[in-house]
Amino acid sequence: MSGHRQAHVYMTIQSVHEERGFSLQMLCDIAQVPRSSYYKWRNHKPSQREQANEQLTHAMLALHEQVGGIYGYRRLTLHLRRQTKIQINHKRVTRLMKLAGIQSVIRRKRKRYARSTPQHIAENLLNRQFHAEAPNEKWVTDITELKYGHGQKAYLSAILDLHGNNIVSYVLGHSNNNKLVFETLNQAIQAAPDTTPMLHSDRGFQYTSLAFKRRLKAASITPSMSRVGRCIDNGPMESFWGTLKCEKYYLHTYSTFEELKKDIDAYIHFYNNERLQAKLNGLSPMEFRTKAG
Repeated sequence: MSGHRQAHVYMTIQSVHEERGFSLQMLCDIAQVPRSSYYKWRNHKPSQREQANEQLTHAMLALHEQVGGIYGYRRLTLHLRRQTKIQINHKRVTRLMKLAGIQSVIRRKRKRYARSTPQHIAENLLNRQFHAEAPNEKWVTDITELKYGHGQKAYLSAILDLHGNNIVSYVLGHSNNNKLVFETLNQAIQAAPDTTPMLHSDRGFQYTSLAFKRRLKAASITPSMSRVGRCIDNGPMESFWGTLKCEKYYLHTYSTFEELKKDIDAYIHFYNNERLQAKLNGLSPMEFRTKAG
């Protein structure tokens, strides 16, 4: 019998004995454990390590409930390290999760792609060089489809900064059109004035339109585009969509556009300001951006 299962048996014996008044000898006989072993367990003083694990488990369960179960062992580890100021090993967190019977709620669906007839195509200048030395040096953008009500569709357009992985701007709209990407771009330019980033996108009709090309040129933004059928060329944006859908969208059913928008607003604020990332040295995107000055 494993130590965890054995402890569970002893706790059951103790609970039944105290609540129902049955004799310990009878309960130990039924459970097929020596009474001396039960007393040894009951009188055992937990070690510092056991006490620390108990405290970690309580903190982990509280965090798991707080975020609706969306964190796996990696992100739980990051948050517990920050909370306790201790360099906790992720294997320890995995083991405690298993003992506590919790796991992340997730995994993801694949995105479908529509063909377009482009008016203007830019080279793949980004070329999968997803590291940026400073804020507003490299942006990536895309649109994803979300559903609500009885098969109604909404479209989320966003721009992500590769330096801190933060969402610079986003717009949730009823139509997948040029207006959607123009609004997203205008918000990003207002949020980061006097900057001239590269903006990488796929070859969707909005991004290959001459109107969008002219808007980029007016703002001195350099366009870059993925190759045909190579979604990995825009990997960070694909990764963000997967994260948003798995940690929020797939976990709920939305009756109205307003309900969907409320959750998208809340999640992007959470993602930018609270969701810790290992590749950002255990900081949230906005913390990382602030440290960069």
